[in-house]
Amino acid sequence: MYLGIDVGGTKTLVAVLDSKGKIVEQTKFPTPEDYKEFLIKLHTALHGFKNKDFRAGGAGIPATKFDRKHGRAISFGNLPWRNVSVQADLERLLKCPVVVENDAKLAALSEAALLKNKYREVLYVTVSTGIGIGLVSKGVINTSIGDGGGRTIMLEHKGKLTPWEDFAGGKAIVERYGKKAAEISDEATWQAISRDLAKGFIHLIAIMQPEVIVIGGSVGVYFDRYGKLLAKEIEKYKIPLITLPDLRAAKQPEEAVIYGCYQLAKQTYDHASTDK
Repeated sequence: MYLGIDVGGTKTLVAVLDSKGKIVEQTKFPTPEDYKEFLIKLHTALHGFKNKDFRAGGAGIPATKFDRKHGRAISFGNLPWRNVSVQADLERLLKCPVVVENDAKLAALSEAALLKNKYREVLYVTVSTGIGIGLVSKGVINTSIGDGGGRTIMLEHKGKLTPWEDFAGGKAIVERYGKKAAEISDEATWQAISRDLAKGFIHLIAIMQPEVIVIGGSVGVYFDRYGKLLAKEIEKYKIPLITLPDLRAAKQPEEAVIYGCYQLAKQTYDHASTDK
């Protein structure tokens, strides 16, 4: 069995997967603002599973600054955690090897695997509490970009430079409209949201030149409500030097990070086993 942990800004999803990557058990709990409390809640969640013997584990964390060599998260976007030894702490709890990676990158890995026969350059953008970014090239996560997500992309908004996440992320949508994405159905509101999203997307397109953009997260779930509107907004920025990519909704928007945890954990563990 493998374990996947998707640590979000508001909730944490924990799932047990079998050797073929099928989820057999899962549970959720609100993500505590205190890191030590998070470890306690995770321990409780693990205790509630029937399966407790794991071959390897993976964890997706919303870290904006991450020391991959030592598995240490320095800072987070929507959590007050700072300088925490995530990998060592999780390995102690799970009693198995654990790989830790930025959550958006893991989601990108799992979604790219589903599109590997059609696209080689896949950009994944998760729009939930904040905005996360992950780029996968030929099935491999590009770890050099995207950790800061939408917080590091500065764009003009209402006359001043503002982090993209601050005016286009899920939290910003709730603050502006008083509704979550699930509660928004009118086209006018989605048009305004799409306009804000397009500003960041065209920035990413110009820099990364992906073949496809996959949109996930709690806002990505409702892609059918705004996908065409977003495509039209992005089209407005088209210039001869830029090839606009396809836009797609994530196929597994709620579990993309979990499946990415499984894939990276399995790849890393199998590779390590082969090297021995």
